[in-house]
Amino acid sequence: TSAALVLLSGSVAAVVVWKWLGKKAIQKKMEEARRTRDEGVKKMAKAVQQFREQVPSVQTDAILSLPLLELTARLREGSLSPKTVLYTYLEKVSALEVTQQTNCLRHFIPECEEQLQEIQRQKEKGLLYGIPVSIKDHIGHKGHLTTCGLVQCLGTLMEEDSVLVKVLKRQGAIPFAMTNVPQSLFSYDCSNPIFGQTLNPFNHQKSPGGSSGGEGALIAGGGSILGIGSDIGGSIRLPSSFCGLCGLKPTAERLRWAPGSALPILLMCGCLLLSHPVPCALGPMARDVDSLALCMKALLCQEMFQLDPTVPPIPFNEEVYSSSTPLRVGYYDTDGYFPLPPCMRRAVKETSSALQAAGHQLVPFSPPRIPYVMTELFLKTVFADGGRVWLDVFTGDIVDPRLKPQVNSCKIPRLAKKLLALLLKPLQFLLLLKFKDVAMTSTCRSVKEMWNHHHQIQVYRSQFITQWKELQLDVVLCPVLGPAFTTGYPGKLLTAISSTMLYNVLNFPAGVVPVSTVTEADEEELKLYQGCCDDPWDRTLKQAVSGAVGLPVAVQCVALPWQEELCLRFMKEVETLSREK
Repeated sequence: TSAALVLLSGSVAAVVVWKWLGKKAIQKKMEEARRTRDEGVKKMAKAVQQFREQVPSVQTDAILSLPLLELTARLREGSLSPKTVLYTYLEKVSALEVTQQTNCLRHFIPECEEQLQEIQRQKEKGLLYGIPVSIKDHIGHKGHLTTCGLVQCLGTLMEEDSVLVKVLKRQGAIPFAMTNVPQSLFSYDCSNPIFGQTLNPFNHQKSPGGSSGGEGALIAGGGSILGIGSDIGGSIRLPSSFCGLCGLKPTAERLRWAPGSALPILLMCGCLLLSHPVPCALGPMARDVDSLALCMKALLCQEMFQLDPTVPPIPFNEEVYSSSTPLRVGYYDTDGYFPLPPCMRRAVKETSSALQAAGHQLVPFSPPRIPYVMTELFLKTVFADGGRVWLDVFTGDIVDPRLKPQVNSCKIPRLAKKLLALLLKPLQFLLLLKFKDVAMTSTCRSVKEMWNHHHQIQVYRSQFITQWKELQLDVVLCPVLGPAFTTGYPGKLLTAISSTMLYNVLNFPAGVVPVSTVTEADEEELKLYQGCCDDPWDRTLKQAVSGAVGLPVAVQCVALPWQEELCLRFMKEVETLSREK
């Protein structure tokens, strides 16, 4: 007996030591990654200082204030040099004005200096000649990590540039920074155990949104003029909403990123693949709509179509973007699933009135069956296997506290999930399907059920398009989640993203435009907000968005698949009217 006790004690001690050594190894890898980032910042700061000594008369503020179209014109005519512009933006970031305040930077790209030399050797100046561009963490750049905020990804450098980065470089752009993301990308906050929490540049108690939160914070903070994000449930549009930017989620297949992206993560998180029924889309983020249009025009070029023949060879249609023909606009200020704060609904009402006054035709539109879409289509797609594949990405890793509610929900045994779903079904009905955690119990139990699920997504898309066509709509104006949440709250309200998620399921192009700011009157009205049922989720949303006076308020603009130019044209109209107001 004593021998057995000794053996058991020794086994327990060995397991404890093994776990301790594993945690120490993880901590060491994370510390090394942070040290590498900090050393990169110091090197860039030193390079900027040397440039400033050589060219002391640079008007930094004047350059940083130039809109993208004006900056490209100055670069092409030669009144500004690419080197001056690059080092001006590097100074803004490396001087810690943006980085220290928001923690948005994951890593500088030192090869930006090589690209600076390369564009000067190109025979033709591309559409983005000399423009510094930031890219989201998981968009592959040769010689750099694509971490997705996961320790397991810290040891593998990309062997080549992703297609999108190759095209950016061919068009004369200079990728200079990679930005922070939430762990595994599956969050609309922006925090991971390696690089920490990114903050909103307008209010450091607030989140910049996610998962393209580093991009949102960097651009809104003035450290980048153009960025590339990705979107599977709102990951471009939510940071744009929270940070007061313009952002476009195109039809997923319109742009291409692989090879060179975070392929191990793409395989484990199948929802990022284009073959997935709710595919991930790459798109631009910037300060104004014209910048988005220029970026899309630059990317939709022969280089893109040749590098990846699976991308439809559809160049940017300038005629559609520049058109002034009055539009027939469908609109709604709530999807009937997760009522948004008063300021976001106000934004839709004011914008629809402005559009009507400008000569456009406004038609009430009601998106069908959003509770069904949220629980049965979107979440059942993402968690078709009960979240088991997603949980695998955390093997040998530390789970970020912001993600623990979702991770713990996925860890519930399958039988317990079924029982929980059965027991809570009456409550789910009474709360109009607002018992959000029940959605995490959705799974596909067989291959046949999975195929049927894919079919149901196609059926819903067809029904939605039919309703759109019957009303003869050109575009739709609708709300987007906002204003910026207090950090930590996105993880408590996963399914508050119904406003953006819908257009991932549909695979429609959708963009966000800031049109207003939160007023004192909005804040007072928020005190009376009861949402749908004044249930715990409604009260949590009220807490998440309170204290937002002065923060950006945005609307969402939507078009049918492959009509990015029309979507952008509508966004431009909304932007123009909001600025006039």
